[in-house]
Amino acid sequence: MSTILIVEDNDKNMKLARDILRAKGYDTLEAVNGEDGVRLALQHKPDLVLMDIQLPDINGIQAFQRIRANAETADTPVVAFTASVTANDRSRIGDAGFDGLLSKPVNLKDFLETIKRVLEGPRI
Repeated sequence: MSTILIVEDNDKNMKLARDILRAKGYDTLEAVNGEDGVRLALQHKPDLVLMDIQLPDINGIQAFQRIRANAETADTPVVAFTASVTANDRSRIGDAGFDGLLSKPVNLKDFLETIKRVLEGPRI
């Protein structure tokens, strides 16, 4: 089964994402800030990264850019996972090149469909 790195600083959101993914058979790795997320992505090369945008050190877009800048993780799919989904945020996330966008609070159906689409299908 696929391994998904969850980069999320909120304990409740981390637990929810982890519990959903593990219930569906995914292995998970966890990071509570962007620096750790980049480090774990480079170290473990997960199949997908679920990246919060608002993080306490470097933000999710900066962490995403670092992951993509490394040749070993350049093709790793990264899905933005954020509570902030204004039109401007959608534009910034889209312009950055994320492979998908999931909003909080989590809609279980959308969450699982996005994870499956990104893992199995062509990148957007």
